[in-house]
This record gives sequence, structure tokens and C-alpha cells, in this order.
Amino acid sequence: MNIHDYLIDQTGLDWHSLLEEWRWLLPPEFRVWLLTRTGDLFIIAPDDSIHMLDVGAGTLQQVAKSRDEFCTKIDEPGIAEDWLMTPIVDQLVASGVVLGTGQCYSFRQLPVLGGAYTPDNRMAFPIREHFGAWGSVHRQISDLPDGAEIVIKPVG
Repeated sequence: MNIHDYLIDQTGLDWHSLLEEWRWLLPPEFRVWLLTRTGDLFIIAPDDSIHMLDVGAGTLQQVAKSRDEFCTKIDEPGIAEDWLMTPIVDQLVASGVVLGTGQCYSFRQLPVLGGAYTPDNRMAFPIREHFGAWGSVHRQISDLPDGAEIVIKPVG
């Protein structure tokens, strides 16, 4: 596996703006490290630990104590499949879903709202809208208990 086949080049991305809707969950200081093709993010905390922002679940969790540990762990069975969603990316690429500049494989329906972590629940979508829309949804439901009924009312 070549990890670069599952990552997006971050050149020109304004992370301060892109992550505005995630400020409620992210630490006050961090550096963006890796952006996956499925729109998840790995950040480096001030103590050099690596954390994964899982956009589908709306969670931020530490996955490694350092970049070296991350690089060791990602080679363990099942880890790349989980962190980089390699089977989903492979299926999307094989079916002809190509990412354009500034796009990731975002969700049609968030898993937290009943969507699945499957290729048919993914589409090529602008990175800006991916982080903005899903961050806003997760922020608004972050205090609700699991299983709470949610009514979505489009505005405008």
C-alpha cells in the first residue's frame, strides 16, 4: 500500500477557515498533518501526539503518541483500513468516482444520522463544504444523548 494513494494534497487549503465549524471539538493549538481522501484529518497536538478527527462520527481521538508511533501502527493489520478507509477509496476509484481539485469523498448521509461507512454513501464533494456542513451538524447535536430524535429543517 502506498499511503499517498489515500491522502489529499493540502497545498492552498486555509485550515483556519475550513475548520471553523470544528472549533468546539478541536484543541486550542494544533497543526494539521494529514488529510485523507475520505475527509478525515490527522492533527499534531503541542505534545506531538497524533489525533484523528473522524468527520462521520464527529469525534477527535488520540491515535498515537508521536508520528513515529503512527507510522508503526498504520502498518498493523486493519489499521490503514480503519484510519484511511482504504477499501472504500479503492472501491470508489474502481467504480470511476474521481476526485477533482479541492474535493474529498464525503458522506451523502452522516453515519451519526443513519448513513453507512460504505462506498454508496460517498460522493466527490468540496472539502470546504465537507468540513463546514458536517462540523455544523455535529456541533448542533453534540449535547444530545445517543438515540435522540433529530428533525432537520432546511433554512433558506
